[in-house]
Formats: sequence, C-alpha cells, structure tokens
Amino acid sequence: MNFFKTITLVFLFLMAPSVLVYAQSNSLGQQTSFYVDQNYDLSQRNKISAVLQKVGENAYFYVDKDWWNSLSVEDKEKTNKSLETLDTEFSSKIYPTLILNFGLEWRPGIDNDTKITILLHPMQEDAGGYFRSNDEYPKLQLTDSNEREMVYLNAKFINTQYINSFLAHEFTHLIGYNQKDKTRGVTEDIWLDEGRADYAPALCGYNSVYAGSNLQRRVKTFLENPNDSITEWQNIPQDYGSLDLFIQYLVDHYGVKILSDSLKSSKIGIDSINYALAKNNYSENFSQVFSNWTITVLINDCTAGNKYCYLNQDLTNLRIVPQINVLPFSGKSVLTIGDATKNWSGNWYKIIGGRGTLKLKFIGSGKVPFKVYYIAQNNKGAYTVKFLLLNSFGEGEALIENFGTENTSLFIIPTIQNKIYESLSSEPFYSFNWSVSVVENQEESADEISKLQAQVNILKKQIAAILAQKQGGTGNQGSISCSQLSSNLYFGMSGNNGVKCLQEFLKSQGADIYPEGLVTGNFGSLTKQAVIKFQEKYTADILTPVGLLKGSGYVGAQTRAKINQILSAG
Repeated sequence: MNFFKTITLVFLFLMAPSVLVYAQSNSLGQQTSFYVDQNYDLSQRNKISAVLQKVGENAYFYVDKDWWNSLSVEDKEKTNKSLETLDTEFSSKIYPTLILNFGLEWRPGIDNDTKITILLHPMQEDAGGYFRSNDEYPKLQLTDSNEREMVYLNAKFINTQYINSFLAHEFTHLIGYNQKDKTRGVTEDIWLDEGRADYAPALCGYNSVYAGSNLQRRVKTFLENPNDSITEWQNIPQDYGSLDLFIQYLVDHYGVKILSDSLKSSKIGIDSINYALAKNNYSENFSQVFSNWTITVLINDCTAGNKYCYLNQDLTNLRIVPQINVLPFSGKSVLTIGDATKNWSGNWYKIIGGRGTLKLKFIGSGKVPFKVYYIAQNNKGAYTVKFLLLNSFGEGEALIENFGTENTSLFIIPTIQNKIYESLSSEPFYSFNWSVSVVENQEESADEISKLQAQVNILKKQIAAILAQKQGGTGNQGSISCSQLSSNLYFGMSGNNGVKCLQEFLKSQGADIYPEGLVTGNFGSLTKQAVIKFQEKYTADILTPVGLLKGSGYVGAQTRAKINQILSAG
C-alpha cells in the first residue's frame, strides 16, 4: 500500500510541469516582469516590468512601469479613472456578452485564477493590442510564457473611446484559443480568428455611435483598398478593412450564430462557416455569401434582391467606386481590359457609353475557375443581376440589348473562389481579361473576330507585365530608390518610402532572400521573413553583436548598418 502511494506521488510530481501551474500573487501596487512581443512594443523590448494598478472583478490591470513613471500626476489620475471605466466595461459588458456568444476562455486556466491579466504598454504605430498564445503554455515548454490568460493593449489609447473595442477584440482571441486549440485541438485560420475578434466591438455595442467607431475606421480603410483578399492575412490595415465589411454582411443576413457555431466546431476556416450555415438551415454556402457580398458593396440595393444590401443602418449608404470604362457613344467599338486577382478578392468594373447591343466576353486564365456576375442598370436606376456561364476554358459571353438607351450602365464582378484551406505563403495572382463591344446584330464577321483575337493576344502580353509588377521578380532586378536606410523599420508599417526602399534592396538580394519580390511600401509578413533570412545570412555582422541566434525581422541599427554597407559598396 505504501509502495503504491509512493509511485502515485512520484507520477503526479513528474506530470506536474505540464498540467499544474501555481496560482500567482496579484497584489495592488506589486511589480511583475512580463514577456511582450517586441514586434509590437514601441521600444522593441521583449520583457518589461509592470505595476498592478487595478484589480477588477474579472481582470488584473497592469501598466508598463517605465511608461507609468513617465506620466505627470494629472495624467496618472486620468489614467486611473480610465482603468476604472475599462474595468466596469469589461465586467458588465465585454466579458458577459462575449462568453454568452462565443463561450469561455480557459478558466481558471494555466494560472489557476479566474481573472485574466490585461497588460498596457506603449506599442508601435496604431496597433490596438495583441494576444500571445505562448502565455497559455508552461515555461518548461515555452520559456517566454507569462503563464497567464492575458491580453495586451496599447497604453496610448487608454484615455480614448477605442480602448473598449480593442479589449473586446483581444479578449475574443483568448476565447478563440480555448474553444479551438485547447478544447478541440485545432488552430483556427488567422483570417477567421481576426474576423470574429473584429466583430466583437459591434457585438458589445461599441459601434452603436458610428462617428469615431471601430466600424467607421474599417469602412474608411475598405473604401481606400476594396480589392484585398479576405482570406490572405498579412496583418496590414486593408486586411481588416475588407474582412470586417464581409463579416458585417455575414452577421447582417445570417446572424452572429454563424460566428459562434463555426467557433464551437472542430472545423476551421471556410469549412467551419459552411458547417455553421448548414446547421442553421441556410441554403447558401460560403461561396454564395461571398458573391452576394461583392454585389452588395457595389450596388447596396435591397430592391435588386434581399441579399444585395446591408441591413445595418450605418452601412446602407456604403458603396465602392468601381473602375470606370467608357465606350464611344456612336458606331461600333471594342474595349478590352486585362487584370489579375487573388482568391477571395473582389474586382469591380463599370462600363458606360456606347449605343446598341453590347456584347460582353470574359476569358479567365484557365488555371483556376472564375465566377463572374454582371449587372445591368437601367435608365430608372434599377439593377438586374445575372451570372455569366463560363465553359471549361473559362470563357463566356453575354448580350445586353438597348445599351445606352434602356440600359445605361454595365457592371462586371469577376472573382476566384476555389481555395478552401489557408496558406501562410502569399497568394498567387491569376490573370483574366474581358471585353465589351457594340455590335449591330448578333452575327459578327470573321474579320471582326480576327481583330478581337489580335487584341486578346496583345492583352495577354500586357497581363504578363501586370503579373510581373504585382508578383515581383527574382534576382537582381530593378533599381533601388535610396542610397541608405536612415530609420528603423518594423512589421506593420504601411505606405512608407523606407519600407519600399528596404523591399527593393531585399529583392536585389535574390530569390533566396525575397522570392516574392513585392515592392509595396507595406511591411507585411513576407517582408519580415525576407529580413529574417537576410539577418541570418549575415549572422556575424547583425545577430552575434547583439547576442541573438535567430533573425527577428526588425530592421534596427545592426541590420541597417549591414544594408547600408552593401548599398554603398554597390
């Protein structure tokens, strides 16, 4: 009997590191060290000291010690009041609303404490916050774990109206980890995990006043760049813009249970949305919902069809501006356009001008199946939505009669919707072209067809150039627009000339460093990976002097010095 007890105790002791973590002390005013994400921290720190400023009903509120000490007495008082308000919002609204809809976070969790930890520290640019799944593991598995259920918020927003939305967003990630990774052993696609989190502020009522809301921010970003793929995640502003507007539409027409049921499922991504739609007795699948959304953001008109509009009153006037193309108002004419797109990206074109019977012809790349909708708008402003049937070669035609008189505008929406599973690599572009021509009758001469084919051949060459520009090349291609990098660069920066110069330099280093070769001015995941490869190529010059073994993707003093050395030598 004693022998058995001894064996049992030894077994429990050996198992303890992976299943037991001692509850941590959280006394008001105490100082604690926390690991943070250096890609977000304003000073690129990976560890900070923080002070416990507030103990709430459901959360501990820690603030970065250095940041706190930099505040004036007046600012400290103001911040403490904001923490009181944030605690009230979290306990009375955010926490109960989100667990009711999405389920619980891991509770009492790895720290054996029912309260979560909220850490505020200064962050890069306009980052609202983040969540680290590392914190959900024992230090024996991940040494930089804080061994707490916790989220991180940007301290600079503590006294703004955005802080509630940011907390709702990040807490949803904490719930998502428990529902997917911990409970069901699967990891959600990043785009859908972000989509649910970005809808959380709306669920908590923080978009009820549209002016200054998170929704208004997303609409502005979306209208500036509506063509972004909703499933390719590079953690840039336009990712949030397109995705949030799609999720708003999804919940508008199918309810928040689609987000909830897809979360409480062992399926992930598009498969989980299809599961939730079927579970709630909807006939549409993800592809049909996406198609209807692309039509909605163009016309937003319930009279054209009950699924072609937003129901949210703040979005009833939302409409993107399509690419406008003009045909001559008299005589026969042909207009041919070529472009390239990614999976689950919207593309919108408008044709005006011309008079007579309009012939629309679409030709896809042949590598992937396209879906094409075309919409005629008559002289009374009413829309007629139709689906263009394509053959096995990705080609299709349609005739629009009385164009220029009865029908005054034609819209074309081509999309690719065949990729189901998320990839961490950049999505490829696929080419397509379409043409419209005004004809006197349905029978065209062989000469007209020959001319059209010649235009198509020219267009294919133009498409190749577009693809080269969009996807970038490899090897030492292109010029570098600066002679040196004068400031630090980091993940999340957008529209930055320094980032553009960095990308040009990385591209010049060849396919081993930057195979995608994209020069956009946006510091996304592909640029970060290229920087890491460059840093590890020159470990002795960049990493060893600062005691690092692996590249970080952050372009600091050592990395800039090496880049500038190579630039000056060139």
